[in-house]
Amino acid sequence: MQAGTARDLEGWNARLENENAETLVAWAAERFGAGLVMSSSFGATSAVMLHLVTRVAPETPVIFVDTGYLFSETYRFAAELERRLDLRLHVVAPRTTTAMQEALHGERWEQGDEGVADYLRTNKVEPMRRALDELDATAWLAGLRSEQTAHRSGLRRVDVQDERVKVHPILHWSAEDVEAYLVRHDLPVHPLVAEGYRSIGDVHSTLPTTPDMDPRDGRILGRSRECGLHLPMSPATAESLKSSGL
Repeated sequence: MQAGTARDLEGWNARLENENAETLVAWAAERFGAGLVMSSSFGATSAVMLHLVTRVAPETPVIFVDTGYLFSETYRFAAELERRLDLRLHVVAPRTTTAMQEALHGERWEQGDEGVADYLRTNKVEPMRRALDELDATAWLAGLRSEQTAHRSGLRRVDVQDERVKVHPILHWSAEDVEAYLVRHDLPVHPLVAEGYRSIGDVHSTLPTTPDMDPRDGRILGRSRECGLHLPMSPATAESLKSSGL
């Protein structure tokens, strides 16, 4: 398969499990070449992965999914980092405008689990999959960390999602490691961090949290702390998206 065999994955992980983040990015850039991309939500500490990747593999395209419901501060933060780090930004948005979505379907994030799932498919998952296809991506760098969610705690540093290799350079980093990198390289955090937002998504589904809370407790969309971008898509769901023209 395009992403490599199970034996490939076992070999890659055995060799790379204890390598540092820079080495993992360099390996991915050499192994996948022009097929390597990264994604960024331009969230609280996104400057870490963006700085790390652009230092090692500056030609890597950066996919930014604009759901249409991001904070104004997020758009300005993305523009700031694009200039500062000379990012190759690839912005992708839902095929249907937010105005049309609400006119036809209302505020789906208020319509229970089914509405939330439909909203995520339309505004996050489908645009991300389209961007990966547009860039002919064979491998995807993501700044997931194992301590963030139960799903992420079970990931490997090199994995597969929907037949693409998924590489997680900072998977085993702690919050303290992230903070140390920000300080060491004098990198900015998202401006809303100062207001208590520590995990930042859409305006309608993000709340500030206190230091005694898990940062992702501020992400209140549905029952899951995963937005769907980093979860494998079932064959049935993939076929549904394809056949619907999404």
